[in-house]
Amino acid sequence: MMAGINPKLIHLPKHKRDKMVGAVLEDGLRKQYQKKTIRVIKGDSVRVIRGEYKGVEGKVDKVDTEHATFHIEGIQKEKIRGGQVKVPIHSSKVMVITLNLEDKYRSNKLQGRTKTESISHDKNDGKEMTKEEAGKQ
Repeated sequence: MMAGINPKLIHLPKHKRDKMVGAVLEDGLRKQYQKKTIRVIKGDSVRVIRGEYKGVEGKVDKVDTEHATFHIEGIQKEKIRGGQVKVPIHSSKVMVITLNLEDKYRSNKLQGRTKTESISHDKNDGKEMTKEEAGKQ
């Protein structure tokens, strides 16, 4: 058995493993988006809420879906022979404090909009057309 890997997660498909890389939202974000948890991506700012690094805040540098862990800026350990190594923090031990909304799909999904609502370039502005109007076009 491999050390550090949950044997139940090894053979799961990626789309199921991705759901396990979620973290709770801070109270303000929770009220704003009416969600308790969210899938964490690179660029989100998180705060560690349990463990040795409790209280440390930083941006997510890397997400490891296979182990459900993150590498966070500023959380490093000193190696015995010198040098620094980033410490993986499990997703259950962090809280998201700011979101990376550069991805339009993610921001629209959080706002509760569908794909058609966000791209309403239609001259009718999303209104339904009658049969007569549809026939003219």
